[in-house]
Amino acid sequence: MDTKSMIIDTATTLFQQKGYIGVGLNEILKTCNISKGSLYHHFPNGKEELLIACLKSMSESITTDIEDIFKRYQTTQEATLAMIEKLIENYNREGSISGYTFTSIVSELATLSAPVRNACSYLYIKMQGIYSNKLVEDGLSKETADSIALMMTAAFEGGIMLCLTQKSSHPLKVISQLLPKLMKGFQ
Repeated sequence: MDTKSMIIDTATTLFQQKGYIGVGLNEILKTCNISKGSLYHHFPNGKEELLIACLKSMSESITTDIEDIFKRYQTTQEATLAMIEKLIENYNREGSISGYTFTSIVSELATLSAPVRNACSYLYIKMQGIYSNKLVEDGLSKETADSIALMMTAAFEGGIMLCLTQKSSHPLKVISQLLPKLMKGFQ
């Protein structure tokens, strides 16, 4: 792994664990075992630029995973249940779902920084697009599919945050039972 990728991977983990504000550059440097010059060589604008790179990396990883799941299943309902089951399994195995959400980073910084807000918005729009496209394949109108995709994104993000705060996969289990029923009402 090259230095830039290592910095991004390490910083992503630290930001997810401690939040953007809770992680200083010195901690990133120490954890990566690199000099300040090396960090600024790859991220000349500093910590915020590094955060945006982390968000882009997470975006690619998350959306690739979602696309893979949604391609494997014939209907949106089947794909949604498979995705939620995967999140539950990850939570039960690791006690966290940190690789699938960046809500804590969004809530901490999105109102302070337009570039960070835009990077976060890009991921949410990309996720909603995957859900919406699958719903259109299921026969829904684009307008209805877009509305349901927004609701799905909110349900997943909220469910993940509830799992993390309640230290239980129960919220995602409830969502996996109710979301398909709600989606059937639109078909």
